[in-house]
Amino acid sequence: MRGGSGVAEQAVIVERLEDTDKEKKKKRRSNRRSKHNSASNSVNEARGESFDSLKNEEKTKSLTSSMSCPSSKQQGLEIASNEQTPDRASDVAFSSMPTMHINEQVGSGFDDTAVDVGGRSFSKWCPEPIAYAGSSKMYIDGFLPFHQVEGFARKKLFAPYWPIEAVNDALEKGEAFKALFRVNAHNRLEAYCKIDGVPTDVLINGVFLQNRAVEGDIVVIKVDPLGLWTKMKGSNGSSNNSAQVEDCNLVQEVNGLAGNSYKGKGKLHADCEYADCRSGVLLGKGFYDETQVTRTEANNHVNGHHQSNSDSLHMGLFPGQNEGINSADRLAVMTSQFPLKRPTGRVLAIVKKSLRRDAIVGFLNVKQWFSYRELNTKDAKKNSAIFDREYVTLTPTDPRFPTMIVFVRDLPDCIKKRLEDGDVTIEMELLAAQIEDWSAESPFPQARVSHSFGRSGLLEPQINAILYQNAIHSTDFPQVLSCLPNIPWEIPPEEYQTRKDLRDLCVFTIDSSTAHDLDDALSVEKLSKDSFRVGVHIADVSYFVLPNTALDIEAEIRSTSVYLLQRKIPMLPSLLSENLGSLNPGVDRLAFSMFWELNSMGEVLDRWIGRTVIRSCCKLSYQHAQDIIQGIIDVEKFNTLEGYPQLNGQFELKDVIRSVKCLHEISKTLKEKRFNDGALQLESSKVVYVFDEDGVPYDSRLSERMDSNFLVEEFMLLANRTAAEVISKAFPNNALLRRHPEPNMRKLKEFEAFCCKYGLALDISSSGQFRQSLEKIQEKLKDDSVLFDIIISYASKPMQLATYFCSGDLKDNLNDCGHYGLAVPLYTHFTSPLRRYPDIVVHRTLAAVIEAEELYLQQSGLLKVNKGKEVSRGFTGIYFDKEAAASPQGKEALSIAALKYGIPSPELLADVAAYCNERKLASRYAEDACEKLYMWVLLKKKEILLSDARVLGLGPRFMSVYIQKLAIERRIYYDEVEGLTVEWLESTSTLVLNLSGHKRLFKRGGLGNYMALGNVAWVVSPCDLSLETVSIEDHDATCMENGGIAFPDLEPISKSWVDPGIFPLMVRLLSTIPVALNAIGGDDGPLEIGVRLYVSSYFK
Repeated sequence: MRGGSGVAEQAVIVERLEDTDKEKKKKRRSNRRSKHNSASNSVNEARGESFDSLKNEEKTKSLTSSMSCPSSKQQGLEIASNEQTPDRASDVAFSSMPTMHINEQVGSGFDDTAVDVGGRSFSKWCPEPIAYAGSSKMYIDGFLPFHQVEGFARKKLFAPYWPIEAVNDALEKGEAFKALFRVNAHNRLEAYCKIDGVPTDVLINGVFLQNRAVEGDIVVIKVDPLGLWTKMKGSNGSSNNSAQVEDCNLVQEVNGLAGNSYKGKGKLHADCEYADCRSGVLLGKGFYDETQVTRTEANNHVNGHHQSNSDSLHMGLFPGQNEGINSADRLAVMTSQFPLKRPTGRVLAIVKKSLRRDAIVGFLNVKQWFSYRELNTKDAKKNSAIFDREYVTLTPTDPRFPTMIVFVRDLPDCIKKRLEDGDVTIEMELLAAQIEDWSAESPFPQARVSHSFGRSGLLEPQINAILYQNAIHSTDFPQVLSCLPNIPWEIPPEEYQTRKDLRDLCVFTIDSSTAHDLDDALSVEKLSKDSFRVGVHIADVSYFVLPNTALDIEAEIRSTSVYLLQRKIPMLPSLLSENLGSLNPGVDRLAFSMFWELNSMGEVLDRWIGRTVIRSCCKLSYQHAQDIIQGIIDVEKFNTLEGYPQLNGQFELKDVIRSVKCLHEISKTLKEKRFNDGALQLESSKVVYVFDEDGVPYDSRLSERMDSNFLVEEFMLLANRTAAEVISKAFPNNALLRRHPEPNMRKLKEFEAFCCKYGLALDISSSGQFRQSLEKIQEKLKDDSVLFDIIISYASKPMQLATYFCSGDLKDNLNDCGHYGLAVPLYTHFTSPLRRYPDIVVHRTLAAVIEAEELYLQQSGLLKVNKGKEVSRGFTGIYFDKEAAASPQGKEALSIAALKYGIPSPELLADVAAYCNERKLASRYAEDACEKLYMWVLLKKKEILLSDARVLGLGPRFMSVYIQKLAIERRIYYDEVEGLTVEWLESTSTLVLNLSGHKRLFKRGGLGNYMALGNVAWVVSPCDLSLETVSIEDHDATCMENGGIAFPDLEPISKSWVDPGIFPLMVRLLSTIPVALNAIGGDDGPLEIGVRLYVSSYFK
């Protein structure tokens, strides 16, 4: 939950203050010291799995004791398991703002002992009220009063960032690595950094080692010595994040693996930005300056002693054995030698701040502030400066981001006025914020709120927040109107003269029924008994979007269209994307066309590529094409069936039907050939929602792709492969391509072991063998489709993301250019220029190749010699003429064409590729978040949805389950639950859950309440069960008894019946269990899909 009860917390504070006044001053310090010791004991007892509060924020909603150290959730403390040595700095994070201030009245230098778990410094995080001279108010052992900050010298909590010279030196010597910082959404204390060339991510465990980095930052990290690496999760023994030192053999086994320095790679420029831990003054591009931190000061301490610059990867290695291998390779070898160990490290500097810092969405926690204001009204009137130091906390909806402080003085006037008026409904609104600063003295980043989206429980504010979080432009295009053609617009006469006229060819589109941006069309001609000419025709968007125009700049900024189920955010104005550029039926349109002559084996005998004019005769939906393939649509039925499209031009229905069936047969041949060449396909079901007239989902179903989808896909793949081949050969350094790296081998081997455990043979030696193994598994599991869906889900996890890149960046590493999933050496995106900016870039490059080919033929005199005959195409044909391209005439032609069509330089193209990768990922995040939103709306409307679930992961603390109805995976936590006993049988990996009559109010050590049973299980009485629909009243009563979750205004649940489980409930891996799903959050917190066990008992 976001804030808990502010009034309750304030009451506890007042109680503490009153109790302190009654004590004698001479006893205060001794009492506090004893309480510090008990607090440390409580913390030590709660180590390891004490962060279970992260998984369920409802476990600790109020303070439990005024005399003992508050719980980790109440005080905002999160203690990471870090058991390698008792005196190593602990990992302490803050999940929510404490009811005190984090300002020290001591020195400003950084003190490593400030974070020791068992020492005095840690006891400062469990303070007791003391009074300062000259003040009638109580202060909290070095902290300022509740909701005030500044005005005191503050002690540094974090290590200062390394200066740029030290960072560059460490990168050049291979003593540090640059990496992307990613945070575990289930546990923010765990962050991971991917180092290029290293198969295993580096764990950055705990907020102090994370050193103020947030999700998406580019950081420089230092890897710990091998002896401090932690065990992999899932390996034998404890799965917590400890880094226990192995025996001496562990270090000896890596002798001889050391390598040369990682020279020059990842070196930062002199204008690189980094953080200042002293003043927090922004410099240059928004980072901080730290010029007085020396290299010695920058080094952290491990196990209480200073670690030298070369400790990380050279620990235990003999001299002279580190030649000929760089640091990344050495680290990769070490991870392969010790597959059960995960590298650990710490953040030294932030070299590029994440864009997500400027797109925070969260809730203000204002109830505590209201309580504070009521208690301090008199002082506020006497001293107006107090108001300037007051703050409220902001809890981000994304669990990967920490709680933030927002100064009241910096709030927008409309929100500030509502605060002053005591409007508590502010807590129900989603707010936009930006991280402004995170100094070394503060455990929390400082944020600034810019505006409110509206009530969190409503659809529109949530969608706007999703767009804001992912920096997606949803405004219109007023600034590009001057670049658009005037209406009405017709194709200029000169285009008919310079392009091939295909208006007499039977061309048609196949797309979704709701699509308005029609990028691609198809055609087919039978040349002989065993050969066909297949045509793919793509909208010539680059004709309208010229380089470096306002329209081009806007398209590049957006980079991709975003589809949010009920809403599309286009990359281009609708005049282009749905009208002039769209291949609508019955009108002349400009296109890029590719023709292939194919034999019956799917082999390409010849091809032609050029700019054309087409006229589509028909707009088919995927369902239309599927009906044609299955014979549902024929000539007699076509005109009598409602909802089918009209034909345009001289073509008849029989022409379209014949073409679709012919293309279907050819596509099957191409697909079989592609699979024989080693292609991989991971198909899974997708949830499709049914919407009412207001755009609100009221039902859902699982949908799978049809043969018509695969028909279109096969020819789009062929077109993309062809475009990649042509542009990469003509412009080997300036081609925008797309690569798909090989999967993470460690995760792939884990998946192989999982399949082997259940008697499912899996060959992971190549993508082709992998696919064949999955086909055999599918046949073996033909009676268990749910398990096969799980297998496919597991198979997808080792896969890495496909990315755009500039061919010049990998010209010396051609093996890295390939596409693993498609098993092709070169691939790009060419077929969707209306909705993807990279396709426009590829179109321009392809147009330059065609232009250069024409220029070369003219200069060589080949067009005059062969006038009236088909000329061999040396740049775009099936055989590339290297000699022609390397000749002076060829080079000149390619240079002139590249200049005309604005082909970017390799450096600029690399930047374009990186940006498009970022935008594509953001659009995917937005689409996933929107899908989750609609799922939440659907569940809230249904109140409770009963379903069977399969157990994917199982342990003593939680289980992971897969719910096929919604095609989602969720966790159910059951440790430390009131009224529930948990028995974990390690030898058989079996879990036994049962009701307990013994009531336990508090956790061990007093660190918070036990979680309510209703948060884990929906327990119903067998007497209340009926084969009919349960009434709303029954649901409400049961929900209120099981955690207070009820939606009295909603319709009854669906009539699908699921038998409840019975206590004691025995659970094994892959077993089927009944669950109840419901919507959580809305006006009172972030949206979440709640999953609980569904069980019956007479003793509920």
